[in-house]
Amino acid sequence: MGKQIPDSISFNLPNGREVTIETGKLAAQADGSVVVKMGKTMLFASAVSKHEPREGQSFFPLSVDYQEKFAAAGRIPGNFFRREARLSDYEILTSRLVDRAIRPLFPNGYMNDTQIIINLISADKDVMPDAMVALAASAALSVSDIPFAGPISEVRVARIDGEFVINPDRPALKESADLDLIVAATMENVMMVEGEAKECSEKDIVAAIRVAHDAIKVQCQAQLDLAKIVGDKAIKREVVPAETKPEIDKMVKEYAEARLLTVAQGKLEKHERKEQFGAIRSEMKEAFAEKHGEEWMTENYGYAKEYFYKLQKETIREMVMATGVRLDGRTGKDVRHIWTEVDYLPSTHGSAIFTRGETQALTSLTLGTKLDKLMADTALDQHFDDFILHYNFPAYSVGETKPMRGPGRREVGHANLAHRSLRQVLPEEQPYTLRIVSDILESNGSSSMATVCAGSLALMDAGIKIKAPVSGIAMGLISDGTRNVVLSDILGDEDAIGDMDFKITGTRDGICACQMDIKIEGLSYELLEEALMQAREGRLHILDKMDESITAPREDLKDHAPRIVEIIIEKSYIGAVIGPGGSIIQELQATTNTVINIEEVDDKGVVNISSNDKASIDAALARIKAITFTPEVGDEFDAKVVTIMPYGAFVDFSGKSGLLHISEISHTRLEKVEDELNLGDMVKVKIIGIDKRTGKLRLSRKALMEGGPVGGNDRRDDRRDDRRDDRGPRR
Repeated sequence: MGKQIPDSISFNLPNGREVTIETGKLAAQADGSVVVKMGKTMLFASAVSKHEPREGQSFFPLSVDYQEKFAAAGRIPGNFFRREARLSDYEILTSRLVDRAIRPLFPNGYMNDTQIIINLISADKDVMPDAMVALAASAALSVSDIPFAGPISEVRVARIDGEFVINPDRPALKESADLDLIVAATMENVMMVEGEAKECSEKDIVAAIRVAHDAIKVQCQAQLDLAKIVGDKAIKREVVPAETKPEIDKMVKEYAEARLLTVAQGKLEKHERKEQFGAIRSEMKEAFAEKHGEEWMTENYGYAKEYFYKLQKETIREMVMATGVRLDGRTGKDVRHIWTEVDYLPSTHGSAIFTRGETQALTSLTLGTKLDKLMADTALDQHFDDFILHYNFPAYSVGETKPMRGPGRREVGHANLAHRSLRQVLPEEQPYTLRIVSDILESNGSSSMATVCAGSLALMDAGIKIKAPVSGIAMGLISDGTRNVVLSDILGDEDAIGDMDFKITGTRDGICACQMDIKIEGLSYELLEEALMQAREGRLHILDKMDESITAPREDLKDHAPRIVEIIIEKSYIGAVIGPGGSIIQELQATTNTVINIEEVDDKGVVNISSNDKASIDAALARIKAITFTPEVGDEFDAKVVTIMPYGAFVDFSGKSGLLHISEISHTRLEKVEDELNLGDMVKVKIIGIDKRTGKLRLSRKALMEGGPVGGNDRRDDRRDDRRDDRGPRR
């Protein structure tokens, strides 16, 4: 029996590179599986969904996991176990890109456990696979019988040298892109956008999404064509609709609709509103139990509860679309009350509180050295990051309890959005490793945007010379296809009942990052641009509020912050500073109480000296300068006489030695050096020449004295005694 011949389809990217999708060769027992190939890059994706729903499940149990096999890049993992372990942050972020794009496209009420696994199994170091992962996941679903209203695909669109490029190679993206977005879409609708930019305009974002969508349509068509080739295997399984009981739906509406509307119109704070909605539900339960009895409740109250939540959502949505007034009484464009404070934590290097409505972030900034850089190690990339941002979302921020564990995928995603926002305004050259920690102390929507604002304030409080302050705002949408209400600064409830979650960050000059998830079909580009322009108004309003606490970075670091001095030395001196086995640099750090880091960059040595004490830095700096000192003609020094010879005196200065010839000691002719100098004397000398062949220094004392020309009275003495110089001093 020969090898399996897969079904396949191919298409070309706008740059001409061919992409092939194959199915039927690998993982035949999965409901759907594909291999996506482009050059040496290969992604394997599988999709499996149970045929029965999970009992008692209230939300769609979908899991998406993207993992890069280190063998794909010819590497062995660098961890202790030397095997792929928990997903890296990069893999989690890539998994989230897929999850957010495909989740809305499964049937309402579909509660069957569904798992999508995508592996990078072969890699080209210059190709970024994250832009192709969703294509692989969607293709696996498309050739399966799993109910899925796709296909979708994702592409990266970057603006490089003024032109939009689809799925650029890593070097081009890294070197010259000023806009970098990943866009997901079906043939008809944009589903998800995430990316960053160097203060671009709203129109630039819309233009980039249009270019991306055109490329995505080609990829979606290829999946449709492949599904036709597969045939019956791709026919979607029948989904048994959940049982409905219209009479109970009617009962719930008659009892609760007016009561829910009263609470929705009450302009209440989050907890009070939640309590009153809960009270209506409890009262309804008691009323139904009294009227219908225990047996009826056992059989039917689950339906009543489900219809109650559905009615609550519909009531709020209708109120907003009909009146333009929101749950807390704001109009669509209003931003909640904001107050900010900087320098709240006295022992940190920078800190800030940002409070907007019922969302609050307390953020700290720590300044570290180059030794504190974060190492990122993935199959295709290993680098050290000198800007770290961590986001924490404890349960008490929403008045709940849960075990303390490591950060979840949501926390990783929110941290990444804030990180890429603030990274755009960091100074290009700064010697510190920066770590921002954002603790969400209270949450009612937009906590990631609060992190951006608080992080920007903390950077300025610490004296980091950012290019401009950054703020962020989360936009929402409630739409029935005819009536559209764009919402600025959405509440948590508005996120849950709304049709869009669009987070935009930026300075006064432009957008730094964005993240958009759309839950409905048919969002027009005109409505998208309206949301972006409304977001700009909100962003500028928030920046004005931030200005009330601090308008620009402080002139200097805090008194207790570590100071880092950076000097550049010649490459040839790196070894001299480090010493045999690191002996010199270790002794330097121990005696001066500093941290010293040396890197070779562009054939130069970059030396960073860090300490909380200026005197310690000065001491270490003086020692290193003495080791690496290169004297030049014209330099003047205080020198010490260490040896006297008949033809001159050898002197030490700044870690160097040189001969002060007898003819250069004084304007008057000396018979003996001792007539003018003694051992241990301190004399002022000037470098008047350097022998190009030997590197020896010609020193003069009389050049700094009044009373005659430089060079001595008898040049014959110079020539006669120069021959003696080569012998050096007698010790």
